[in-house]
Formats: sequence, C-alpha cells, structure tokens
Amino acid sequence: MIKVLNPNFKSRIEKFLERQYFMKLVGFDLNVIEAGTTEGWLTLTQEHQQQTGLVHGGVTATVADIVAGFAAYTVVPEDHHVVTGEIKISYFSKGKGDRLHAIGKVIKQGRKLNFCEAEVWCLDGEKKTLIAKATTTMATIFPEDISRAKQ
Repeated sequence: MIKVLNPNFKSRIEKFLERQYFMKLVGFDLNVIEAGTTEGWLTLTQEHQQQTGLVHGGVTATVADIVAGFAAYTVVPEDHHVVTGEIKISYFSKGKGDRLHAIGKVIKQGRKLNFCEAEVWCLDGEKKTLIAKATTTMATIFPEDISRAKQ
C-alpha cells in the first residue's frame, strides 16, 4: 500500500518539471501525476533514432528513469528528494513508431529506498507495443544530506 507523505506532491513535481532541462531537450512530457504513479509521452523524431532508424535505447531508458523517479517523488516528504540508485532495463521489442508512452509506478515504498517499475510502450499508428520494462531503486535524499553536501 502506498502512503503519501506530502499531500502537495503534484504541485511540487510540477515545479520541478520547470527545471527538468534534459527532459525538455529530449522532448518528453510528463502529464499524469498521481500517488505512486506517473505517465508521460514523447513524440518521436529523427533525433531519437539510432543508425537503423529505431528508437535509441538511451531514449527508452531515459523516459523509464523519468517516470520511475517522479513516481517515487509522489510518496516522499516535501523536504526530501529522490535520485536513481539503480536501474535495470530489459528491451523486449524494437521501438519504431510515432510516440513513446512511459508509465512509472512505486512497487514497494520504503523510508530510504523506493522500488519502482516503468513500462515503455511504442505507438505506431493504432499499434501499441511494449518495448521495454525497467526496475529501479530510487534513493531518498534527506534534508540533512542536502545540508551536509552544501558544506
């Protein structure tokens, strides 16, 4: 069961999204933010392709990391932060299509670590294919850790 420790998680994440410069560079849009889950979309362009015209694996991993990380942000206290401690991604199918749809979920909530999963789907017209799944460990950064790092 997911326990929300910050009732204002959605507005906090929306503020963080303003400073997600790499996410903006890639063109990813996180537009679903709910307790324990987030979702987003990426319209695919030539810049997202590798040499054979398929979605680059790094793009797939990036969107998986984003949705899993922000899913973890929905369950931590307001003064805490989240960073990726570990990510493992399995690629199931080629990514060829118009858009990616990524869904992240908190699977097991903890005080210091949140275990999350992400699915990345590729849409090619009406066809929707699961192209990758990631498991992540999101580490919680406590306020005292941030203070200590600034010293």
